[in-house]
Amino acid sequence: MNSKSDTRSKWSEDLAGCRVVVTPTSFASGNPDLKTALKKTVGKVVYNTAGRPLESAELAELLKDADGLIAGLDIIDAAALAAAGRLKVIARYGVGVDRVDVAAATARGIVVTNTPGANSAAVAELAVGLMLALGRHICQADQATRNGKWPRYAGIGLRGKTVGLLGFGAIGREVALRLQAFGCRLLATDPYVKPDHAADPAVNLVALDELLASCDVVSLHSAVTPANTGMVNADFLQKMKPGALLVNTARGELIDEAALQQALEEKHLAGAALDCFGKEPPGADHPLLGMPQVIATPHMGAHTDEAVNAMGRMSLDACLAVLRGERPAHVVNPEVYEQ
Repeated sequence: MNSKSDTRSKWSEDLAGCRVVVTPTSFASGNPDLKTALKKTVGKVVYNTAGRPLESAELAELLKDADGLIAGLDIIDAAALAAAGRLKVIARYGVGVDRVDVAAATARGIVVTNTPGANSAAVAELAVGLMLALGRHICQADQATRNGKWPRYAGIGLRGKTVGLLGFGAIGREVALRLQAFGCRLLATDPYVKPDHAADPAVNLVALDELLASCDVVSLHSAVTPANTGMVNADFLQKMKPGALLVNTARGELIDEAALQQALEEKHLAGAALDCFGKEPPGADHPLLGMPQVIATPHMGAHTDEAVNAMGRMSLDACLAVLRGERPAHVVNPEVYEQ
């Protein structure tokens, strides 16, 4: 276990003796200079070769003797951290820290950082793209045409429709900005945003039940917390407007997937687009993947050239700052500096 203030001065040792683990598979994919800079700065860099986020036990093996972690969507729980006797920083490549045991990290004197704003535009663009694809049956039409068919789909346009944003942080605001150009009526609900702080006169903040009953499209943009895990359950779905569309570019843990399957089978909802699942990857036999009214993508909301570069740069800068004994930007657990 890392000791506290009396060892913090040791964090600024020569970085040539440091070992850094990098788990996001897209790290530096659009900017190789990030890998070059990391390699030149620290003694050893270990990359994730699994091609997916790591489970706790897998990560624990890599964290032995690691000084820094640039982390993707891995499970960074107390068990993984128990193996990390030298770890000083977890630099999240992205904004969500729901898969990081921040309390356990803080107890060990480990700084946790994230990259707010780096991928907001990218995720928003995917969310709007999924709305369009669902409403116009783009994926189904593509497959039918490739199979020699020439169907006529009755699509649903966005113009004049009411779209609800569940979560009105950075990503929700970027989605709202784009949907204004489509002539949508915009509603949002967010317990952390006061009506007079919405800062967007085109968006009305309303209660959740009003949003669900009114909206033709509901788009999820909330972080996962113990209070909202599984909140998109049977009751939530039944309150949605009949024939509505559901889009999730946030976290799969927000949705009760069995309840969503039932709502789609009963045709209460017209379709769903999911960029994330409770278990990732979900497996080819996942029942939602067999439904033609469901669009599924592999948690790729943040994966654009601009966003990947920004997340890579911000997480790298934060990791190296801590290893140098400096305080980085965007510290998730500032109380670690009070120990």
